[in-house]
Amino acid sequence: MNKYELMYVLVNTGSDEDKDAMIEKINSLITKNGGVVENVEKLGNKKLAYEINKKHEGFYVLVNFNAESSLPAQLSNTLRITENVLRFIIVAK
Repeated sequence: MNKYELMYVLVNTGSDEDKDAMIEKINSLITKNGGVVENVEKLGNKKLAYEINKKHEGFYVLVNFNAESSLPAQLSNTLRITENVLRFIIVAK
């Protein structure tokens, strides 16, 4: 298994319960596909460097996980079409 780091930015318009539900959904997506979530760090609301979809702020989340090499591509495809995710990046550690 390889170590990966996922950083994503959620839309900041929902409640805390909505954000927690989205974070849990993404974590369960990792575990359902054979990955192991090591650490989830909620970095909170931050101002975006530039406007994305007419939004000026986002909720940042950092996830460290272990997975096979095929999981980041699957995760990337899912996050790309997820409505509440503004931006994301997956990096191999």
